[in-house]
Amino acid sequence: MSYSVGQVAGFAGVTVRTLHHYDAIGLLVPSARSHAGHRRYSDADLDRLQQILFYRELGFPLEEVAALLDDPAADPRAHLRRQHELLTARIERLQKMAAAVEQAMEARTMGINLTPEEKFEVFGDFDPDQYQEEVQERWGDTDAYRQSQQKTASYTKEDWQRIQRESDELTRRFVALMDAGEPADSEAAMDVAEDHRQGITRNHYDCGYEMHTCLGEMYVNDERFTRNIDQAKEGLAAYMRDAILANAVRHTA
Repeated sequence: MSYSVGQVAGFAGVTVRTLHHYDAIGLLVPSARSHAGHRRYSDADLDRLQQILFYRELGFPLEEVAALLDDPAADPRAHLRRQHELLTARIERLQKMAAAVEQAMEARTMGINLTPEEKFEVFGDFDPDQYQEEVQERWGDTDAYRQSQQKTASYTKEDWQRIQRESDELTRRFVALMDAGEPADSEAAMDVAEDHRQGITRNHYDCGYEMHTCLGEMYVNDERFTRNIDQAKEGLAAYMRDAILANAVRHTA
């Protein structure tokens, strides 16, 4: 079978003008022409277009795409291996970015008051201010947000580093309990959950048990939180949520 330029544009979600350009530069030359001189694309042409669009999606310039596809040493399996490697790298990058969203949202909610250099030192290469709009939309009208802004306005780099160390220690304790097979509703796990709640109250805002359980639910319902927390151990976000809920029941029942 062969396909018109309009059909191919519809299949691939590109414009006819784009296909004309690919033809003009020799990147995707149709295999045939109709009697009227119109472009006709074969199934092999569509396969090549799919490859082109894949590499374009990953940011490759057209010149490099052409070099990759026209490499005489490459075969379909080589392209699949290359695509797998590129996708794996892209996924890792996106996972890091998603984890940074959670960190940045919390940082902004806390009222970050650091220089750019200090932000980099404390939070890495992601700017907490980047997500200000989302944080404002989700929490800007809450008492917790206003209280956190007031409490943390005078925090220094050392304060934020101390808070980060405390957070890392809580994570370590949760992971150790998971590794030991302790249920999330055990006394030990609930004690760590209570320390987690008290740390929020001490450093940021009054975190009652109802609010703490809301945070626990967010850890599993917002995939950015889940991915970030589960970097320490798969399933940690759900374990923390369950320990937080059990602890809330223990203190409010």
